[in-house]
Amino acid sequence: MTAAEAAPVKLSLPLDYQQTIFRELQETDCLLILARGLGTLRLATNLLHSYDCVGNNLILLLAATDRENAWIGESLASAAAISRAPKCRGLSLVNTDAMSVVTREKMYAKGGIFSITSRILIVDLLSGLLDAEKVTGLLVLHAERVIATSLEAFIIRTYRQKNKNGFLKAFSDSPEPLTSGFSPLATVLKNLFLRTVSLYPRFHVSVAQSLEGKRKAEVIELEIPMSDGMRDIQNAVLECVEVSIQELKKGNSGLEMDDWNLDSALHRNFDTIIRRQLDPVWHRTSFRTRQIVRDLTLLRSILHSLLAYDAVTFLKYLDTVLAASSPPPGSTRQNQSPWLFLDAAHVIFDTARRRVYTGKLAPGGDVTESLHPVLEELPKWAVLAEVLDEIERDSYFNPVAADESNGGILVMCGDQGTCAQVREYLQTMWVRPSEQDKRDVPEEEDSDDGKPTANFMMRRNLRNYLAWKRDFARVSASLFTENQKSINGQELRHNGSNSRGRGPPNKRRRIRGGSTAAGNTSRAANGAVNVAGDKEAHISSLLDSLAPGEGEAGQSDMLTCGPDVLENAGNEDFYELLEFNELVVVHPYDRDGDGDEHLLDEVRPRYVIMYEPDAAFVRRVEVYRSSHGNRNVRVYFLYYGGSVEEQRYLSAVRREKDAFTRLIQERSNMALTITHDAALDPQDAFLRTVNTRIAGGGRLTATAEPPRVVVDVREFRSSLPSLLHGRAMTVIPCMLTVGDYVLTPQICIERKSIKDLISSFQNGRLYNQAETMLLHYKNPMLLIEFDAQKSFTLEPFADLSNSIGASAMTSNDLQSKIVQLTLAFPKLRIVWSSSPYQTAEIFSELKKQQDEPDPIRAVQIGLENGEDEGARSFSQLPQDMMRAVPGITAKNLSRLVLDMRDMGEVANAEEERLSGLVGKEAGRQIFRFFNRSLFDE
Repeated sequence: MTAAEAAPVKLSLPLDYQQTIFRELQETDCLLILARGLGTLRLATNLLHSYDCVGNNLILLLAATDRENAWIGESLASAAAISRAPKCRGLSLVNTDAMSVVTREKMYAKGGIFSITSRILIVDLLSGLLDAEKVTGLLVLHAERVIATSLEAFIIRTYRQKNKNGFLKAFSDSPEPLTSGFSPLATVLKNLFLRTVSLYPRFHVSVAQSLEGKRKAEVIELEIPMSDGMRDIQNAVLECVEVSIQELKKGNSGLEMDDWNLDSALHRNFDTIIRRQLDPVWHRTSFRTRQIVRDLTLLRSILHSLLAYDAVTFLKYLDTVLAASSPPPGSTRQNQSPWLFLDAAHVIFDTARRRVYTGKLAPGGDVTESLHPVLEELPKWAVLAEVLDEIERDSYFNPVAADESNGGILVMCGDQGTCAQVREYLQTMWVRPSEQDKRDVPEEEDSDDGKPTANFMMRRNLRNYLAWKRDFARVSASLFTENQKSINGQELRHNGSNSRGRGPPNKRRRIRGGSTAAGNTSRAANGAVNVAGDKEAHISSLLDSLAPGEGEAGQSDMLTCGPDVLENAGNEDFYELLEFNELVVVHPYDRDGDGDEHLLDEVRPRYVIMYEPDAAFVRRVEVYRSSHGNRNVRVYFLYYGGSVEEQRYLSAVRREKDAFTRLIQERSNMALTITHDAALDPQDAFLRTVNTRIAGGGRLTATAEPPRVVVDVREFRSSLPSLLHGRAMTVIPCMLTVGDYVLTPQICIERKSIKDLISSFQNGRLYNQAETMLLHYKNPMLLIEFDAQKSFTLEPFADLSNSIGASAMTSNDLQSKIVQLTLAFPKLRIVWSSSPYQTAEIFSELKKQQDEPDPIRAVQIGLENGEDEGARSFSQLPQDMMRAVPGITAKNLSRLVLDMRDMGEVANAEEERLSGLVGKEAGRQIFRFFNRSLFDE
């Protein structure tokens, strides 16, 4: 009988498929792969609660994020309060090294549910601080991330090696990563030490029956046509993407390019997939190929910004893109992105500008006489206003029976930026321009002031854009001037008297509710603009029309910074609690967790407006509506028809469905997965530990002790300790002062990745580490580990298109620094490794026929103050000085270093003692060098 069966708890799993999955998790250890939005975290929380309220269980939660920890902790506390179980202790976090060892040991002894970071957990398991045999069970979230080299796989292997009875359950709501490679499902089950997998897609029979019953959510789809300008920009961007993909295929014909198409380019990981395929030859790829890879990421961002940003913000973003893509002065045309020379690129920038204004700006960003505002609004704004108006009329004329919903409106957006835009529109859509503004900027004849509009918000955005354009032009000009002076070898000097009292152009102080341009014009009492000249009058009136109208200054200030609801909190007449049915809550999607499910339970909305499509949230609403029969909910699903937004949504649904189909097929054809026992067979253990050192007539000996490696605790961020443990080595975590790995009493290894090697050379840390290893170990080694699947070269490759040529070869490159290191430390051995797997094999070969290291001795090295003080005095600098003394050679220097305490003792030694150490002639030369009087000559 399991702990959950002994004491049933009150579970918040009202749907049939949830109860079925929960029973499966209680009965067997398995990997659960659930479609996004169906409540993975809720199932894990209920399972944790069932074990928390019974006995003195010790449950470990692995790979949970901070938001998931907060969600689970709050849910466990709420469930404990409802069930009134006195033994429930909730969730405890162990996520920092600042928590002492004694504190963690006491927490483990008391039992409970612990969410622990992977690095701390593996160190505690290996050091014996946490006894794996006393662990009741292990829950692993995000199982798709558990690969052979991950710390999670290391933890599971260590747990199963010492504990055969505890349960192990894994969860995943991302099926796509589990379908790539050869037998991916069997591989992840092997890494998890599991044999059973449960698959629950959205089209599963039990899931479909639970969500499509009588309590099905009411969903209204609203397909919104894009404006002509938006459609033209989207088509132009897609044309640029297609041309860029064709250019990539031409320049890299030897790669697998089946998925290099326009449909895949809309997926958010497309640039990552291309970069992964190019990584092995990245240092040999042309400058044009690298530039196109970066351009694909940029073009995908432009597609997203087109639908998410308003017209003014989108134009501002394109200005920054153009400025960043423009070459510096003196460079050639070939350095610019290829897509910028296409006709489609001209369509993108020209159409984006015409959506905001017609006419031209001066080169410095100043307004010209021909500029006229257009200020095209996003089509979704008008539809959003219509939906809100429909909701208001529906709730007034067709009131529904009282239910448990709060009656509020929840608007879901893609990110925080879109949320801020929607909030600003809702706050300003009923604000009308003043009469003076209407005379300055005539509106269309068919405009209806009775309808909501974004005119106020767009006028303010355009005014801010014009001010930003002027500052941006000045900053760009100053930067280019400074770069040009640097190229010509001139030094830019600042005159203190001239610069005093003036800040840099990009440090201009912003004024609430307006900009500095507002001070350039003035109004008379009757509202007329007092300026001279037709051109100046037009420009001034245009800027003034974009400013807040008369009587709107205070309102503009409030809307710019957001309303301060606590401004009059001291006034009791003003302070009151707002009802949920009077609120419009704007919130972003939680794409990396189940926070949206918690949001629905807290807000309990009557109406949900999905401003941007998201498949996972649609299912969360379905689960929410089906789980609460007394809560009505209506969903408005907004999307641009024929847009990349619609294609991305449909592509995401199709990819998930195809992934589950492949997993179902692999499960049906998969052979029985036999989990490899981490414990070695006794005969195998004997053969692995045979001591074959029989030189000098010694006997063949054997020991049952497995080989061990002392590892610095900071090295557990890498995958090497896990691979060493997988080769049947005992990994002993310690806080080492000298080296990263101690293989034998004589072999100490400092491991460096390429990135770490470069930084260690720059700050000089590597020289100190090599010097310290030479003092304490006979065979110090530097392990340089690179990735065979990524580009790697010691030579500073220069792009020939930049005309840099051989000038990039300097004395400070990585290759010359390694040569200098070997010259400074001749005894230091350098080991090259192409992967952690090869490193583990190298370590195994180095340990053959060698004694095992002493962990206590390895920790003490570098910390002791007794016998090694004299050795430390002979650091590398005194040894270099000794080599310059006549009579001292590389052979006899080691005798002097071992027998003498420091350089002063060598200088004061008698000739007989020196001769006994290094020979008669060498001793005489050394003695005469230190005892020669300079005043005699």
